[in-house]
Amino acid sequence: MDITEKQEPSSFIVLGATGGIGSELSRILARQGARLIVAARTEEPLRTLAQSLDAIPIVTDVTDPAQVDSLMARAKDTFGSIHGIAHCVGSLMLKPAHRTSNEEWSAVMQTNLNSSFFVLRAGIDLFKSHGGTMVFISTAAALTGFANHEAIAAAKAGIIGLVRAAAATYANRGIRINAVAPGLTRTPLTAGILRSAPMEKASTTMHPLGRIGEPRDVAEVVSFLLQPSHSWITGQVYGVDGGLAHIRTNR
Repeated sequence: MDITEKQEPSSFIVLGATGGIGSELSRILARQGARLIVAARTEEPLRTLAQSLDAIPIVTDVTDPAQVDSLMARAKDTFGSIHGIAHCVGSLMLKPAHRTSNEEWSAVMQTNLNSSFFVLRAGIDLFKSHGGTMVFISTAAALTGFANHEAIAAAKAGIIGLVRAAAATYANRGIRINAVAPGLTRTPLTAGILRSAPMEKASTTMHPLGRIGEPRDVAEVVSFLLQPSHSWITGQVYGVDGGLAHIRTNR
């Protein structure tokens, strides 16, 4: 009689789990049978999401390094081995540099770039013995120039630099680190941009594939990068942007 060893399900941490991309990613991973820790700043929607997915919620503000360290310690105590971390935390501010205050600049950096560094630094410890993977969210605006994106483009470009440097640093430990760079994606964060039909039409026209992205478009690629079966991919930035950053059409 053949005896097949039952494989332990993968364990993942999704940060920013109640956002548009984070919640879709959490649902995809749950359907795949993964064990999940979901984290976000606001308790009620986080607990609602966790209950629907049989996930473990941990209220965390990832702009606070002490809270990030605590999250990683709790994750290790809960599951022992963590296979991947997805950083789906972010903000959006569209202003030219001369109208951006010091406080706004600092907030954009703290939410996007600083939190990514805190998660990277704390997450490495979870992968010391067995390797693992991290995925961060950048933006197409970090790869090409768009007006009024100075602060957010700088923060998200910093994530790309962080990802590539860290991928080189930790490759010999079997730790893979990648990023996804979406175009405009229909989430609660972008609702203001898409609030009127003319604004949505203008935004749609900018994307060569002729539509706004959906959370699932981005989440599917993040899920792909998290899987242990894709263990020969690191230091990459995947554009999931309808062609926005790199191609122009005749339309």
